[in-house]
Amino acid sequence: MAGQKFTKYDLGNLKKGQTVVVTLQGNAANVRLMDSSNFNAYRNGRRHRYYGGLAKQSPVRLVVPNNGHWYVTVDMQGLRGSVRTSVRVEPEPLPTIRQTTALSSVPTLVKDVSAITPDESGKTYDVFISHASEDKDAVARPLANALTNAGLSVWYDEFEMRIGDSLRRKIDQGLAHSRFGIVIISKDFIKKGWTNYELDGIVTRTVSGEQVMLPIWHNITRDEVVAYSPTLADKIARNTAVDGIDDIAKEIAELIESRSR
Repeated sequence: MAGQKFTKYDLGNLKKGQTVVVTLQGNAANVRLMDSSNFNAYRNGRRHRYYGGLAKQSPVRLVVPNNGHWYVTVDMQGLRGSVRTSVRVEPEPLPTIRQTTALSSVPTLVKDVSAITPDESGKTYDVFISHASEDKDAVARPLANALTNAGLSVWYDEFEMRIGDSLRRKIDQGLAHSRFGIVIISKDFIKKGWTNYELDGIVTRTVSGEQVMLPIWHNITRDEVVAYSPTLADKIARNTAVDGIDDIAKEIAELIESRSR
């Protein structure tokens, strides 16, 4: 490989299981994921080991097999044309939130039936789901379907911010008609412009400090959550990176059923 032109991406130290995403524009290319020793061998034209190969479709997703310092290279050896590339490492998921803390340990998450007021059509709901429209297909709709299949009535729709809207007012309206509130918090949800004060206020009663909604973290790292709101990061929550949608729905359904007896 000595003398062969290639594009190098130094990814730094990565952990086993992290995913590297390589985007190609313009042509097929040879994509290699290598640790430090194999990258040095590749750069000097010696035999080397790598993960990857000839990529004819984009993006290319490569899973890091071991902890260590990793590189990605892209070259056109044996190929014609040129290619533009970009490389990113998907964020690590939040650590498992399920610990030993069950949702039943937070009794304020479920309201009594007598505390619910019907909406304009005279309906009440078991669960209210607030989410960004970008998270509908990946989380909100599958969760709503799983909850419905578990026998619960669910109210959910896109949660889009308009000028003059109050997040607190919209959430309070949804909670008024429902026994259990869920807010799917992702990078897309946060981009809507909600402040950490507003988000903390909808999850926790300001005066008493009781938790009244369940955050479900989606496509966001613990560091990002802590940087955005350390208070929210400490709340009882679930995480789509480690908790299956069906498992979350089952746990919520069992909790609501137990409070209805």
